[in-house]
Amino acid sequence: MGRKPRIVLDGSYYHVVQRGNDRRKIFLESHDYDYFYSLLRKYLKRYHSFLYHYCLMSNHFHMLMKVTKAEDMSKLMQGVDLSYTLYYKRKYEFIGSLWQGRYKSIVIERDDYLMDCGRYIERNPVRAGIVTDPTNYEFSSSKFYFSGKESSIITEDILYESLGRDKHERQTRYRDYVLEERAYDKILDRYFKL
Repeated sequence: MGRKPRIVLDGSYYHVVQRGNDRRKIFLESHDYDYFYSLLRKYLKRYHSFLYHYCLMSNHFHMLMKVTKAEDMSKLMQGVDLSYTLYYKRKYEFIGSLWQGRYKSIVIERDDYLMDCGRYIERNPVRAGIVTDPTNYEFSSSKFYFSGKESSIITEDILYESLGRDKHERQTRYRDYVLEERAYDKILDRYFKL
């Protein structure tokens, strides 16, 4: 049986996940993360796409992104995945499949789910038991939203602006929103887990 066709629409938001094959670590040292960031910068720009939230874990990554043209989603992800695979294989003399199949993506159909998806992505290291506070995890968008750390790859979430009149108020409200435990967290975990 063939793969299910991917739903991709012009101007849509997507939660994208890619995992290392057999849960293999795909980021072994800080330079690996830096190289991956450079690839994101390159391909987001090339395909006029926007990254709103992300989290790079040692063996997988999550991104909330928007593509302007539907056909650019697969080109962007193919560019990032293939370029990173070549880098990884060369650097670590690795033979075999780096990725566990093709990337997974889910369409975020309603704007009010954008913040929930971003929250889910930035809480990933907390759920994994790596940190208790998302801002203590270096490889995610949480510091951009919590403390205003500059980023060359993130576009501010469209709903973030509505959280307050000024930057400090938005940061405080977003931090409270992300850190607060919610009864529906387990439902979101099932919904967003790809």
